[in-house]
Amino acid sequence: MAVATSSSIAAIPSSLSKTPLGGAKSRSNRSLGFLLPVRASSENGRGDGISSVLDETKKNITREDVLKNQAENESEKRSVFGAVPSSGALWPRPEIERRPETGDRSFASLMAFDGAGPETINGRLAMVGILWAFAVERMTGQTVAEQLYTPGNFGLFNFLAVAQLFAYASLVPMFKGESPDSRSLGPFRAMAERWNGRTAMLGFLALVITEFFTKTPVFNMIFNFIASTLQT
Repeated sequence: MAVATSSSIAAIPSSLSKTPLGGAKSRSNRSLGFLLPVRASSENGRGDGISSVLDETKKNITREDVLKNQAENESEKRSVFGAVPSSGALWPRPEIERRPETGDRSFASLMAFDGAGPETINGRLAMVGILWAFAVERMTGQTVAEQLYTPGNFGLFNFLAVAQLFAYASLVPMFKGESPDSRSLGPFRAMAERWNGRTAMLGFLALVITEFFTKTPVFNMIFNFIASTLQT
């Protein structure tokens, strides 16, 4: 990146441009000609790739937006257990205090019971867990518990590694003052992710409990039932 700046280009010895070897001069010009447009596009804010796509998904959530939602949204006036949010309370806190955009961004605040972290991380892990169980049960015929605790399996290690990765990736934007609500792209919105995550958490819990009592991989039972139905 540094070689594409004007100051670094100016520092290139003139002997390189006056070299008697035409091939070396041509290669140098081609290299600079390739780098300069990349630098220009970055300075003008027209860079291609992931960064430009992410910029289009950004939604600015202001303090005024949060206060308005806090005053108008009935779910923000009382918790599901009937408690009224109060400033400075451990739980429930007003939206203005618990949101990463406007409130405390410490780890303890983000991972509190009403913080932005727990539901986001648990929901994402549950969605990955359901897909993982679906694929591995079909391939190995093992229940979730067998995948995790059978000697020689790496299920528990893989789970811990994925959990740390998802927790880190979820918390970093929050530390910077960005909640899941501040990103949207078509049908991919925070509300859709929350409901999918909640459904996945309930589904994964039901999967583990069912397999605990039946000692049989649920997805294999479903596949076998469908196969036998189609054959008859």
